[in-house]
Amino acid sequence: MMIDNLRSVITENEIVDFIKELVAIPSHAGIENQETRVAECIHGLFVKEGIESEVVHVADGRSNVIARLKGSNKGKTLLLTGHLDTVPPYDMPDPFALKYDGEVLTGRGVVDMKGQLACMIYSIIAIKRADIKLGGDLIFAGVIDEEEKSLGTIDLIEKGIKADAAIVGEPTNFNICICHRGLEWFEIQFHGKTVHGGAQKEGVNAILLASNFIQKIQEKLMPKIEEETHPIIGTSSMNYGTIKGGTQPSTVAGDCVLKIDRRWVPGIKYGDIIKEYRDIIDELSQEDKNFKCTFKVMDESVMKDGYVHEPMEIDINHPIVNITKSVAKEVLNKEPELTYFPAWTDGGLLSTYAKIPTIVFAPGNLKSAHSSNEHLEIEQIMPAALIYSLIAADYCH
Repeated sequence: MMIDNLRSVITENEIVDFIKELVAIPSHAGIENQETRVAECIHGLFVKEGIESEVVHVADGRSNVIARLKGSNKGKTLLLTGHLDTVPPYDMPDPFALKYDGEVLTGRGVVDMKGQLACMIYSIIAIKRADIKLGGDLIFAGVIDEEEKSLGTIDLIEKGIKADAAIVGEPTNFNICICHRGLEWFEIQFHGKTVHGGAQKEGVNAILLASNFIQKIQEKLMPKIEEETHPIIGTSSMNYGTIKGGTQPSTVAGDCVLKIDRRWVPGIKYGDIIKEYRDIIDELSQEDKNFKCTFKVMDESVMKDGYVHEPMEIDINHPIVNITKSVAKEVLNKEPELTYFPAWTDGGLLSTYAKIPTIVFAPGNLKSAHSSNEHLEIEQIMPAALIYSLIAADYCH
């Protein structure tokens, strides 16, 4: 059987050793050339295994790594992709020394997502070592900057990445995520007039302006957001994240800043979302001559010109969905759930701008990502590599 052949050419220990190597290389914001050493490490392994690979500069010394196992041009092309960057260590003790307690691997980036990268990489190595012939190409893309502005995946798109399907390796506990919401962070700055609290009628309280805005959102917009539904995801959403205004109790607040998180289901247009907020601002301005505010996308959420955090969706009957479901059931002895990914991924860019049908599928539990106890279950590592190999062997046939 093909699975036995694949199992015979790679070992759990060598995958774990490579995860250890990747985790030992810090790749969070603030590191010089941030992800490039990780890209070079991966490139070196591919070259050693005789697999075509290149390190591709994207911006500011930061590089993607792209590898390709060529097929016979008689089948479909599959892209396996994930990000090389991680969040900072925060309060994680000894974050870059991989720890193993017999059940889980612990370290910064191990589940988000250097562990999954290693599984993808070794799935390609397994196919090469086992001399399995593919009809279409199998591509690996390790990309920069997903934790911030997704410059790595945007670079892939702008350089013309072509694939018939893609798998993004964010942690899903082996469930198949066929969709996720779009995402934007907005900042509204309310402009009042600062005066002493004893003469408050001469001022304009920016905190009150913010309160009026929130009330109007609750009255006019929230019902519409909750009517935006999707059969898998449920509804769109909006969250008031932070609000900050004023200086002290005896001073009328001259400024107030509200930051919100807006997520939308597939089918909702980004331009319509912007218009909804601007319509509310226009309405408040007509009701109150003192109402003034500045509405913008938060700097942290701004992507390269022409791109936004669009949602992802794939046809539930697409071959990559069916093949992944069948292979995962074969390897794990249980059928994965078809569900949605609760966060945003680069899959939104691939599916929207590159028109590549995309799923999110990988080992690991998202809940531990970014935490001081970030971990990946050791028992999921070998099955993940085998599943990716078998998916590629079938899909690219």
